[in-house]
Amino acid sequence: MLTVSVLICLLSGCQSTREAMIAEGYPAPFVDGYEAGCSSGRQAAGALADFRKDVPRYLQQPLYAQGWDDGFRQCQAALESAIERELHDSDMRDREWRRHVDQAMAKALRSS
Repeated sequence: MLTVSVLICLLSGCQSTREAMIAEGYPAPFVDGYEAGCSSGRQAAGALADFRKDVPRYLQQPLYAQGWDDGFRQCQAALESAIERELHDSDMRDREWRRHVDQAMAKALRSS
């Protein structure tokens, strides 16, 4: 799993995912797998991303496979969470607008 410092760095955009992971000591095959898995995880969650998996490498290199699996799960979950937050925020705005309309209608009817 990525450390908190790597996640903060990745979210802030201070360096590429690859650079951050290499700097944290992750082996290159793991990082390669993570990048491919992350792209695939975003695609699985609905983003316009490529599904990437080097199947022979996945089957032959445990570090690549572990990186791919971690990247897939983390990036899929992150995108799904972001989508869920956006839908929740949209629902809140809709409810607030509906309440405003209802209050305005009630005020108008009381004035009549």
